[in-house]
Amino acid sequence: MRTTETGPDLLEQARAWLAEDPDPQTRTELSELIAAAEDTGEQSRSEAVAELADRFTGPLTFGTAGLRGALGAGPNRMNRAVVIRAAAGLAAYLRTEGAAGGAVVIGYDARRNSDVFAADTAAVLAGAGLRPLVLPEPLPTPVLAFAIRHLDCVAGVMVTASHNPPQDNGYKVYLGDGSQIVPPADTEIATAIAAVGPLAEVPRGQHWETLGPEIVEAYLDRAAGLLGPGPRDVRIAYTPLHGVGGTVVRAALTRAGFAEPEVVAAQADPDPAFPTVAFPNPEEPGAMDLAFELAGRTGADVVLANDPDADRCAVGVPTPDGVRRLTGDEVGALLAVHLLDSGARGTLATTIVSSSLLGVVAARRGEPYAETLTGFKWIGRVPGLAFGYEEALGYCVDPAAVADKDGITALLRIAELVAAQKQAGRTLLDLLDDIAREYGLHATAQHAVRVSDLSQIDATLHRLHAHPPQVLGGRSVERVDDLSEPAADSLPGTPGVRYVLAGGARVVIRPSGTEPKLKCYLEVVVAEPGADLAAARAEADAGIEALLADLATLVG
Repeated sequence: MRTTETGPDLLEQARAWLAEDPDPQTRTELSELIAAAEDTGEQSRSEAVAELADRFTGPLTFGTAGLRGALGAGPNRMNRAVVIRAAAGLAAYLRTEGAAGGAVVIGYDARRNSDVFAADTAAVLAGAGLRPLVLPEPLPTPVLAFAIRHLDCVAGVMVTASHNPPQDNGYKVYLGDGSQIVPPADTEIATAIAAVGPLAEVPRGQHWETLGPEIVEAYLDRAAGLLGPGPRDVRIAYTPLHGVGGTVVRAALTRAGFAEPEVVAAQADPDPAFPTVAFPNPEEPGAMDLAFELAGRTGADVVLANDPDADRCAVGVPTPDGVRRLTGDEVGALLAVHLLDSGARGTLATTIVSSSLLGVVAARRGEPYAETLTGFKWIGRVPGLAFGYEEALGYCVDPAAVADKDGITALLRIAELVAAQKQAGRTLLDLLDDIAREYGLHATAQHAVRVSDLSQIDATLHRLHAHPPQVLGGRSVERVDDLSEPAADSLPGTPGVRYVLAGGARVVIRPSGTEPKLKCYLEVVVAEPGADLAAARAEADAGIEALLADLATLVG
């Protein structure tokens, strides 16, 4: 409902929700909104009704990322009532899958109410006859993903909103293989959630097991054990961006033989307000500025950052002109080559929006290659996976233990690589030059178009597929792929269009999974850059700029 009129249905929904709400804080919040909606003051009433309408337009959608949204009262917010229903739906689904009585491990980060939502989940799962195992404290998402397999669980739940804004929280579900849920499990769980009756009738147990420090110790042993013998002399400037990665990262580095990193003091401790960053995502401009400043003061060899739940890792290389932040595609290439050089064998996998470079590396090295839809819910399920990554700073370097992106083990592998390059008098930038010479120079970029009306997204994608340009960025469009068709690359259908251009360039346009915008992923390839890499990079950069200019007209 979008009207500013105080519709009886809207108020009835709000009062019905209020009657069930188990949380005094959200009950007070909703009571005040209801009172304001009944007020005779036109402006306050209109604002309250609009707010109620937004909260009661429908429930948060439970999909392959679970739940994620702003905290607050109502079905279109994250709150205890929503979490209790989600847990009850998950329990019902697990029972239908023959997992009654199985163990479910529950983790949580340091965002507001994460610990409360974890406790509610444990109570509901216990009441349903499952065996909840709760992590001992706020911990990174990779520890939860590791614990699922390590403890032979039938499922896992992580309460986190990752790198979302401070007002958000979320609820991520994994099944017993340690991977995030994919269709049809997501829709089946959503159906089970919708079938949950009154909250008062949801059974809740009083007893569950809180795990001890041994689960973190097991994760640290596994992480440190990934590294081979070699130099460990590297000076690291690090930030956990107010998240839960700091303690585990420091322990992992020291256990693997590295010195303690220099940590950005203002961002070292978990803080759900994220006071020093506009947006707690290391991809965002400015998010790593304090770490870059620390690197300059301490003479760091590398700058490393995690997002707040530490499943992503960002890398910066200090240069005489300042720190150069590497792209996710560049870090993915560095890790892939390093793992292959270290003896890893198996499938290399990335997504349809990541660079094509990984496919070239796999072909040259004689290893299988797989391309998936976006998200680690797909990458983590690739058979025979040896390494997987996505351009959004997610890397899986130990798929046998963590079938998800893991910003901590990726960080260790990068530290190992930096130390080896340092001993040889080189940096990661020198290694990227080597990769460009051997496999071709692959330049990537992104362009985003925010929309005010979600219907614009479908209309634009239809237009881009039905009436594609013949030339883009000065390159002929050689093929147009409708990614919504399951036949494309034998992948499941997903909204989007891909233009394959002359010379190995490509553009992928798809909706954002979390925001009202279209995202464009660009790549230009200089297959044989020769000895003059500077000229090749200038050529690639010019190609990217030409594509961006045309996309601004084509998409907006």
